[in-house]
Amino acid sequence: MTHPLFTKHEATLGQGLVAIETRGYWSPFAEMPSPKVYGETASADGEAAFKAHLGKTFEIDQPSTGETVGNERSPFGVALDIRYPKSDPDTLIQAAAKAQTDWRAAGPKAWVGVSLEILSRLNRASFEIGFSVMHTTGQAFMMAFQAGGPHAQDRALEAVVYAWDQLRRIPQEAHWEKPQGKNPPRAMNKRFTIVPRGAGLVLGCCTFPTWNGYPGMFADLATGNVVIVKPHPGAILPLAITVRIARDVLREAGFDPNVVTLLATEPNDGAIVQNLAVRPEIKLIDFTGSTQNGSWLERNAHQAQVYTEKEGVNQIVIDSVDDLKSTARNIAFSLALYSRQMCTAPQNIYVPREGIQTPDGHLSFDDVAKAIADAVQKLMFDPARAVELTGAVQNDGIAQRVTEPRKLGNVLFDSQTLTHPVFAEARVLKLDARTDEAAFTKE
Repeated sequence: MTHPLFTKHEATLGQGLVAIETRGYWSPFAEMPSPKVYGETASADGEAAFKAHLGKTFEIDQPSTGETVGNERSPFGVALDIRYPKSDPDTLIQAAAKAQTDWRAAGPKAWVGVSLEILSRLNRASFEIGFSVMHTTGQAFMMAFQAGGPHAQDRALEAVVYAWDQLRRIPQEAHWEKPQGKNPPRAMNKRFTIVPRGAGLVLGCCTFPTWNGYPGMFADLATGNVVIVKPHPGAILPLAITVRIARDVLREAGFDPNVVTLLATEPNDGAIVQNLAVRPEIKLIDFTGSTQNGSWLERNAHQAQVYTEKEGVNQIVIDSVDDLKSTARNIAFSLALYSRQMCTAPQNIYVPREGIQTPDGHLSFDDVAKAIADAVQKLMFDPARAVELTGAVQNDGIAQRVTEPRKLGNVLFDSQTLTHPVFAEARVLKLDARTDEAAFTKE
């Protein structure tokens, strides 16, 4: 049976199937915050929607204890003071189990149709989510809009399309018949039912809450599972908005909204997460964060299928270059982008001790190192422009880590505080470029 939301979004799904088959570029979500695409008032409306959350309790109609939690702090110095309904994990699991019955019975076209409708609504809320990502993660607005909005939606859509690509291969009915010579053939009419695993747990991170949270959440939904979304305590709002929109769509489509629930927590919530992660009802876990926590899940949550994205230690090897200035500028951009808080940012830069060859002749190790340090310095020369690249530092732990390179070797370009022209209280730092690294194998 075809669900009306599946029919509504079938064209988008078809284009997605072509994209995964050809591996070409395609997206239905515009990555530029253009008024021509999102509407003339979209940016102002989104900012107003974000500001309407400040200093209030976030309204979401799900089971709660009656208490509130929340301790987010904007890296840009904006007072958030948002509280979220506190939910008991046991109660959420029970509510999800009840919601699972009708959701499971609805079948793949309903799962996929509802998932695509949620994505469509999230795209309309891209500015509200963008400002929320900005003021919980420290990303500059353009990155927050793109990575937190359309790019995160792209990743969710990809998960839904790949899920459907596999789901559609399973027939609902099949006739099996084997000839038996002179005897009547043996025949069977077979029926196939896709059975979801159960409850999924999505554990968000503090730097890219939607970009890293959406793939697991939508993979779970598109395959008929219920989902408990547990954001990082430092970046709850973007995923809270997401969950609320998802619940609205589910309710309108005739489903129990507890198919998707939010578990907001205070900082130092490790015990809550670990206790929940090993519950027998939790069958799928998607985690982004530290190697320590990810490895704990892999070692202990044996009842679940566990997917982890842990820390990255990324390398650049400079063997030779055609243009050192251009190379140095590209490296400097990567070092400074979002103050190097992305797991994909480069960490270790390797240069041969004897130097490198260029079309203009030989350059020493020190020449190459100086070129990179100079490129970072030039990139940071104008603070008003630089802050749109560096964003702000998400938490105190990252800020403290910036001082550690001074213990490791010769600092080529020391970190400095930048003054944000709009947000005077923002925590903005230049990232250092360094050599003689003593510890290469950890983030």
